[in-house]
Amino acid sequence: MHDNPSHDIRVVERNPADATYGWGVVFSDVALSFVRDVEPDLYASLTEGHEVHDSMQIVHRGQSVPLAGNVWHRLARIDLLRALHKHCEQAGVALEFGKHVTDLGGFSDCDLIVAADGINSAVRSLYQEHFQPILDVRPNKFAWYGTQQLFNPLSLIFCKCEDGVLIAHAYRYSKAASTFVVECDPKTWEKAGFATMSEEESLAYCKEVFKDHLGGHRLQSNNSNWFNYTIVSNRRWSYRNIVLLGDALRTGHPSIGSGTRLAMQDSIALFEAFKSCGDDVTAALHEFERIRRPASDELQAAAVKSAEWYEAVKSKMHLDPVAFAYDYMVRTGRVSHEELRKRDPELVAAYESLRHAS
Repeated sequence: MHDNPSHDIRVVERNPADATYGWGVVFSDVALSFVRDVEPDLYASLTEGHEVHDSMQIVHRGQSVPLAGNVWHRLARIDLLRALHKHCEQAGVALEFGKHVTDLGGFSDCDLIVAADGINSAVRSLYQEHFQPILDVRPNKFAWYGTQQLFNPLSLIFCKCEDGVLIAHAYRYSKAASTFVVECDPKTWEKAGFATMSEEESLAYCKEVFKDHLGGHRLQSNNSNWFNYTIVSNRRWSYRNIVLLGDALRTGHPSIGSGTRLAMQDSIALFEAFKSCGDDVTAALHEFERIRRPASDELQAAAVKSAEWYEAVKSKMHLDPVAFAYDYMVRTGRVSHEELRKRDPELVAAYESLRHAS
């Protein structure tokens, strides 16, 4: 999307070119459509060789409940990175790897500085009195694993164990591997003793809890330490010629979508803002916020509701699997009963039948 040869654009990345933390990413069909519409060649490179899947399931009390109307593109993170690197190089964007930016002293000659340096953004911290960040640290704990067990439906698995409830967010991202994210509430985390476990001990504990779903495959670690997810927002999105983007600007929640997708949407909105405003940086940054903030605020409201649902899931474990799946689908308030009926008539019919029977 670098369509002006007079622009000198460089990307400074703290990690090596081939570094990826985590395993795979999933994009809904709607989420990837923005790339297809703006950059069809990039869309083709992102989806080439990858299948599109339309299956999702809730696994509760040992029963699988399929959820219709969910279409997913699955990619390995390393494939996504390579496609983006190639696209930048073709567009004449300079890529510099292995450079951790802690101050902006080397960027004083830049017309625009885009800070996409993650949840713990150093740039945001440097100018926090101007950006005024709000960091909502959620109580649940997460650990990001991988496995060679192939979860073809994107699966949400809820398991009661001796110490509480563990949740797995599992999905195949390549022909040979799946992402397997484990989540639990703080009481379960404490009772299980995760605080004093090594990385290997935590992995072994989770493997035992989900052994019926892993089909004999082990879990794999990639610096998979437990962490709390922080929902980030900022009162101001830009300061002078500096603008935040991606997780530095705003986070959603793993339960409602990919931070990678949000960052890509931010990038395209910023590009569109400069197309509208030309080289007027101040005007373009205002336009960028005007374009993106409404959807961003709506997503974050949904993220908080979704996070709260998972944080209270222990109180829902008594529900029938169909009622549990229905409760999950309407958890954020963005999907009404009638909208769900259109998307997934079988689930709604089963839920209504269950209610009538009781």
